[in-house]
Amino acid sequence: MSSSNSIVDIIKRYFIGGVLVVVPAILTFLVLQFLFEAVDGILATYLHDILGYYRTGLGVLTIVLLIMLCGVLTRNFLGRRIYEAGDRLLVRVPLIRPIYSAAKQLLQAMTTAQDGSFKEVGLVEYPRRGAYQLCFVSRRLTLNIDGEQRRFASVFVPSTPTPVSGMVVLVPAHEIMLLDMTVEDGIKFLVSGGVASPSLLTSRRPAEPVSAER
Repeated sequence: MSSSNSIVDIIKRYFIGGVLVVVPAILTFLVLQFLFEAVDGILATYLHDILGYYRTGLGVLTIVLLIMLCGVLTRNFLGRRIYEAGDRLLVRVPLIRPIYSAAKQLLQAMTTAQDGSFKEVGLVEYPRRGAYQLCFVSRRLTLNIDGEQRRFASVFVPSTPTPVSGMVVLVPAHEIMLLDMTVEDGIKFLVSGGVASPSLLTSRRPAEPVSAER
């Protein structure tokens, strides 16, 4: 009986080991395949009309080259001027302005270290007391409530596994538990569904007091 149990344990151990190797590779392949096909199909029709033929992957290559070209052009004086003019135009169009501005600010906040980017990662109690949700602190502000000024923070609570979508919540500053974690590590935590996280999360500093500013 013990011999059969040991054989079952060995098979189970090897099977689980194989699953841990194969499944992440398959999921990564499927995600990359989906992104590849989605991006590749954006210019497929136009490239076929222009060139008279189309090959798989040509759309992705073209988009990558266009993005690189835009990056190069915006680095020189004339290209930067054209970009700034187009940027000013887009932020003035009523229907486009909120989407364009929000998408631009969110990407800048997650990918750059400039002013206005996310610099702090924390935890807020959500969706109930005793349960915590990872969040990014975007800015701190004072909220006037019935003549009393209280310190709040606007936090971005991202969704999993796509951290570019989520919700913005104003939270009392003293209720945010700041973590000793970089924004990059916070994004990894979310994308991996919490798997790529340290075994110990440490509070970076005490939360702000509730002191009112009059």
